[in-house]
Amino acid sequence: MQSKITGIGSYIPTIVKKNEDFLNNEFLNEDGTSIQHPNEEVIDKFKAITGIEERRYASLDLNSSDLGYLAAKKAIEDAGIDQEELDYIILAHNFGDVKSTSIQSDILPSLASRVKHKLGIKNPNCVAYDILFGCPGWIQGVIQAEAYIKAGMAKKCLVVGSETLSRVLDDHDRDSMIYSDGAGACVVEATDEENSIGILSSTAQTDTFDECYYLFFGNSFDKNEKSDIRYIKMFGRKIYEYALNNVPNAMKKALDKSGVHIKDVKKILIHQANEKMDEAIVKRFYRLYKMPMPKNIMPMSIHKLGNSSVATIPTLIDMVKKGLVKDQEINKGDIVLFASVGAGMNINAIVYKY
Repeated sequence: MQSKITGIGSYIPTIVKKNEDFLNNEFLNEDGTSIQHPNEEVIDKFKAITGIEERRYASLDLNSSDLGYLAAKKAIEDAGIDQEELDYIILAHNFGDVKSTSIQSDILPSLASRVKHKLGIKNPNCVAYDILFGCPGWIQGVIQAEAYIKAGMAKKCLVVGSETLSRVLDDHDRDSMIYSDGAGACVVEATDEENSIGILSSTAQTDTFDECYYLFFGNSFDKNEKSDIRYIKMFGRKIYEYALNNVPNAMKKALDKSGVHIKDVKKILIHQANEKMDEAIVKRFYRLYKMPMPKNIMPMSIHKLGNSSVATIPTLIDMVKKGLVKDQEINKGDIVLFASVGAGMNINAIVYKY
């Protein structure tokens, strides 16, 4: 039994946060000392490395579950299904609902249950649950949905990735300029179509021996802030090196399992984490096959949307499918590779045929 994506939807928040909006931030080093460079220089260097020019933040009246609901509703409409026929709702996130006026994460009930409630689904056999898998969470949700379908436990699954990272940022940390908010969702259905349409193969891994805390919750760099407040933190260099050394191999493993030749891959939609890192990953992936990276193989949205964690790939798929990414398209029969890396440290990849 094959599984394929029959509907896709996303929600891109309305508040635009541009790089120049950080000019008045007091950026500090980890030890609380001032950075000895003007903010203009810090921001220019940041853009050169990440490619990010601006990002989107959710309006104060919307939480992560709200964003997830808005994306889910669009995906269900795009699939043209009766939402009461959904067997599973799988929602990937990292921080739950963090209200704009609170420092607490709220995950009781689960965000998936909240989305099911907002959708108005009455069917008690539609099982809703959350997964925490770092930035690769949405892909992992799709992998789980396919497993349910293959096992005969489901025919229709809704997979959502939603995050409001703007609520857990340390304004004194330069790395906080990377993060953004957003949500993406898809409907995964069983299909008997011939020619191996849909998910062809997947792979996933978790490295925790040395890598577990490359991303973590930590104190503000401002030593005058309360010690009980935590923010998203990362060891950027370690993540960069880990990703380059491990993600290309995971992508190759997935592609080799699918039986698809590398030359038949039309697009690679990789987690929008950092433009230079993503390009380096894809270049190393092709190097494993002794080939140069093809031009236009990697659609990007990070320049305008930033890194919205679990939402980056489903949002990017939706944008490409709707012709919203310049000079990028996906056509019937195209082989597409999805890949992500993030907190855990986790990696996964899917080979997909449209």
